[in-house]
Amino acid sequence: MLAYLGALAAALAYGSATVLQAIAVARMAALPKGTSLPRRAAAGWLYAAGLVLDGAGFLASAVALQKLPLFLVESTIAASVAVTAILAVVVLHQKLSRREITALWLLLAGLIVLGLTAAEGPSRAVPGWVGWALLGSVVLVALGSYLSWITLPQRASGISLAIIAGTAFGLVGVGARLLPEHPSLASWFTDPYAWSLLALGATSITVFGLALDRLETTTVAALNFAFETIVPSAIGISWLGDHVRRGLWPVALIGFALTLYSCMRLASKAEISL
Repeated sequence: MLAYLGALAAALAYGSATVLQAIAVARMAALPKGTSLPRRAAAGWLYAAGLVLDGAGFLASAVALQKLPLFLVESTIAASVAVTAILAVVVLHQKLSRREITALWLLLAGLIVLGLTAAEGPSRAVPGWVGWALLGSVVLVALGSYLSWITLPQRASGISLAIIAGTAFGLVGVGARLLPEHPSLASWFTDPYAWSLLALGATSITVFGLALDRLETTTVAALNFAFETIVPSAIGISWLGDHVRRGLWPVALIGFALTLYSCMRLASKAEISL
């Protein structure tokens, strides 16, 4: 139960961070040209607060992944878009369409189903080379992104970059699921899983930004949600021993489908315009 609360806390943190950062960007954009750096910093302090929440969300999700399967945690994190949508209504007085309200209820139902059907437990032990392979995947992500950027037409490039970003975000989840405990601070510096989290995290954020430069936000967010959720879930179920409670696979699949569908329907709320 505590682990699931950690996953929910991560979704709350990520969703709240999006709203804070949107407000900060709008405030800084409204400043007259030539505004001093201290005044810009004062206007944009909410952006820094959003980054702190992003960091807190990451830590909460990493803690949750020590006990919960990837399909549950990644689905819950993707639901941060619902937090953004609700805060946009409460704080920014924006309106939701009937379709978006329906998606919120379906998302809530999906998360409840997943929470009830997922079986807690650590991941299965894997060979030592897996951590180094995960770290090495950063090179493939960077190379694939570079080729997508320079060789494909604009829309195809945006789609490819969004898929790569979502997959990379998903691999961050895999790394967090496999992250071992360490007896000392020094031992973290030789852990390939720790380095893969940093490298894949930074790379995925960069690639996501490149995708937004080539494609509309809604499409990028929808593709990102899909691959960020499906890829690590498949890895967790296939290789890491993630599973649901006995006899509840059909119910869990319904919950997973509801959650993913709802997140994609709410994808337009992944980025707020003021």
